[in-house]
Amino acid sequence: MTYGTTPISILRQGPYLIASFHTALDDAELTQLRRDLVEQIGRYRSRGVVIDVAAVDVLDSFGTKTLREIAEMARLRGALTVVVGIAPEVAFTMVQLGQGLGFPAARLDLEDGLAYLDASLNGSLDGSSGTHANGRRADRARGRPGTGGAG
Repeated sequence: MTYGTTPISILRQGPYLIASFHTALDDAELTQLRRDLVEQIGRYRSRGVVIDVAAVDVLDSFGTKTLREIAEMARLRGALTVVVGIAPEVAFTMVQLGQGLGFPAARLDLEDGLAYLDASLNGSLDGSSGTHANGRRADRARGRPGTGGAG
Protein backbone atom coordinates (compact mmCIF):
# COMPACT_ATOMS: atom_id res chain seq x y z
CA MET A 1 0.00 0.00 0.00
CA THR A 2 1.35 3.41 -0.87
CA TYR A 3 0.25 6.76 0.53
CA GLY A 4 1.56 9.54 -1.69
CA THR A 5 5.22 8.68 -2.17
CA THR A 6 5.59 7.08 1.28
CA PRO A 7 5.19 3.30 1.39
CA ILE A 8 3.30 1.77 4.29
CA SER A 9 2.87 -1.95 4.48
CA ILE A 10 -0.33 -3.38 5.91
CA LEU A 11 0.04 -7.14 6.07
CA ARG A 12 -2.31 -9.78 7.36
CA GLN A 13 -0.86 -12.55 9.53
CA GLY A 14 -3.52 -14.91 10.77
CA PRO A 15 -5.99 -12.91 12.88
CA TYR A 16 -3.68 -9.87 12.99
CA LEU A 17 -2.94 -6.85 10.83
CA ILE A 18 0.61 -5.50 10.84
CA ALA A 19 1.10 -1.90 9.71
CA SER A 20 4.73 -0.93 9.19
CA PHE A 21 5.79 2.67 8.68
CA HIS A 22 8.86 2.92 6.46
CA THR A 23 9.38 6.59 7.24
CA ALA A 24 7.61 9.46 9.00
CA LEU A 25 4.13 10.20 7.65
CA ASP A 26 2.42 13.51 7.08
CA ASP A 27 -1.02 14.26 8.54
CA ALA A 28 -2.95 13.25 5.40
CA GLU A 29 -1.11 9.91 5.19
CA LEU A 30 -1.79 9.19 8.87
CA THR A 31 -5.47 9.99 8.40
CA GLN A 32 -5.68 7.66 5.39
CA LEU A 33 -3.84 4.93 7.29
CA ARG A 34 -6.36 5.24 10.13
CA ARG A 35 -9.28 4.83 7.70
CA ASP A 36 -7.67 1.87 5.93
CA LEU A 37 -6.78 0.02 9.13
CA VAL A 38 -10.23 0.40 10.63
CA GLU A 39 -11.82 -0.78 7.37
CA GLN A 40 -9.48 -3.78 7.10
CA ILE A 41 -10.17 -4.83 10.69
CA GLY A 42 -13.78 -5.39 9.68
CA ARG A 43 -13.01 -6.88 6.26
CA TYR A 44 -10.59 -9.49 7.65
CA ARG A 45 -12.23 -9.83 11.07
CA SER A 46 -8.87 -9.07 12.65
CA ARG A 47 -8.48 -9.60 16.38
CA GLY A 48 -5.28 -7.60 16.75
CA VAL A 49 -3.30 -4.80 15.13
CA VAL A 50 0.44 -4.25 15.37
CA ILE A 51 1.68 -0.79 14.41
CA ASP A 52 5.42 -0.90 13.76
CA VAL A 53 7.05 2.53 14.01
CA ALA A 54 10.68 1.33 14.15
CA ALA A 55 11.63 3.37 11.06
CA VAL A 56 10.09 6.57 12.45
CA ASP A 57 12.57 9.02 13.96
CA VAL A 58 9.98 11.71 14.81
CA LEU A 59 6.45 11.30 16.14
CA ASP A 60 4.64 14.61 16.55
CA SER A 61 1.49 15.34 18.55
CA PHE A 62 -0.79 14.61 15.57
CA GLY A 63 0.94 11.27 15.00
CA THR A 64 0.62 10.33 18.65
CA LYS A 65 -3.06 11.37 18.67
CA THR A 66 -3.70 9.35 15.52
CA LEU A 67 -2.12 6.22 17.05
CA ARG A 68 -4.41 6.61 20.08
CA GLU A 69 -7.42 7.05 17.77
CA ILE A 70 -6.48 3.96 15.74
CA ALA A 71 -6.23 1.93 18.94
CA GLU A 72 -9.60 3.16 20.20
CA MET A 73 -11.33 2.60 16.85
CA ALA A 74 -9.79 -0.87 16.62
CA ARG A 75 -11.01 -1.64 20.15
CA LEU A 76 -14.52 -0.58 19.18
CA ARG A 77 -14.27 -2.95 16.20
CA GLY A 78 -13.13 -5.82 18.45
CA ALA A 79 -9.36 -5.70 17.90
CA LEU A 80 -6.52 -5.10 20.33
CA THR A 81 -3.71 -2.73 19.26
CA VAL A 82 -0.03 -2.75 20.17
CA VAL A 83 2.58 -0.23 19.01
CA VAL A 84 6.09 -1.61 18.52
CA GLY A 85 9.53 -0.28 17.69
CA ILE A 86 9.45 3.13 19.34
CA ALA A 87 13.06 4.39 19.17
CA PRO A 88 14.63 5.47 22.48
CA GLU A 89 14.98 9.07 21.29
CA VAL A 90 11.35 9.18 20.20
CA ALA A 91 10.18 7.73 23.52
CA PHE A 92 12.28 10.25 25.45
CA THR A 93 10.92 13.18 23.44
CA MET A 94 7.32 11.97 23.71
CA VAL A 95 7.56 11.77 27.50
CA GLN A 96 9.33 15.13 27.79
CA LEU A 97 6.57 16.77 25.71
CA GLY A 98 3.77 14.99 27.56
CA GLN A 99 2.74 12.99 24.49
CA GLY A 100 2.54 9.52 25.98
CA LEU A 101 0.50 7.01 24.01
CA GLY A 102 -2.03 6.67 26.80
CA PHE A 103 -3.82 3.35 26.72
CA PRO A 104 -2.43 1.42 23.73
CA ALA A 105 0.09 -1.24 24.61
CA ALA A 106 3.69 -0.74 23.50
CA ARG A 107 6.31 -3.42 23.10
CA LEU A 108 9.95 -3.46 22.05
CA ASP A 109 9.65 -5.10 18.64
CA LEU A 110 7.37 -7.03 16.30
CA GLU A 111 8.07 -10.37 17.95
CA ASP A 112 7.17 -9.01 21.40
CA GLY A 113 4.08 -7.33 19.95
CA LEU A 114 2.80 -10.55 18.40
CA ALA A 115 3.52 -12.46 21.61
CA TYR A 116 1.61 -9.80 23.57
CA LEU A 117 -1.42 -10.13 21.26
CA ASP A 118 -1.33 -13.92 21.45
CA ALA A 119 -1.16 -13.91 25.23
CA SER A 120 -3.72 -11.14 25.67
CA LEU A 121 -6.25 -12.63 23.31
CA ASN A 122 -5.83 -16.05 24.89
CA GLY A 123 -6.44 -14.46 28.31
CA SER A 124 -3.26 -15.83 29.84
CA LEU A 125 -1.05 -12.76 30.20
CA ASP A 126 -0.04 -12.10 33.80
CA GLY A 127 -0.03 -8.30 34.17
CA SER A 128 2.24 -6.32 31.84
CA SER A 129 5.44 -8.26 32.51
CA GLY A 130 5.17 -10.28 29.31
CA THR A 131 4.92 -13.55 31.24
CA HIS A 132 2.15 -16.07 31.34
CA ALA A 133 0.58 -17.15 34.58
CA ASN A 134 2.89 -20.19 34.51
CA GLY A 135 5.94 -17.89 34.51
CA ARG A 136 7.06 -18.50 30.90
CA ARG A 137 7.87 -15.56 28.65
CA ALA A 138 5.09 -14.87 26.16
CA ASP A 139 7.48 -15.33 23.20
CA ARG A 140 8.38 -18.84 24.38
CA ALA A 141 4.73 -19.76 24.57
CA ARG A 142 4.45 -19.08 20.83
CA GLY A 143 6.96 -21.82 20.13
CA ARG A 144 9.32 -19.63 18.14
CA PRO A 145 12.56 -21.16 17.00
CA GLY A 146 15.47 -20.01 19.12
CA THR A 147 13.31 -18.85 22.03
CA GLY A 148 13.22 -22.11 23.89
CA GLY A 149 9.67 -22.99 22.88
CA ALA A 150 8.61 -26.01 20.91
CA GLY A 151 8.85 -25.85 17.18
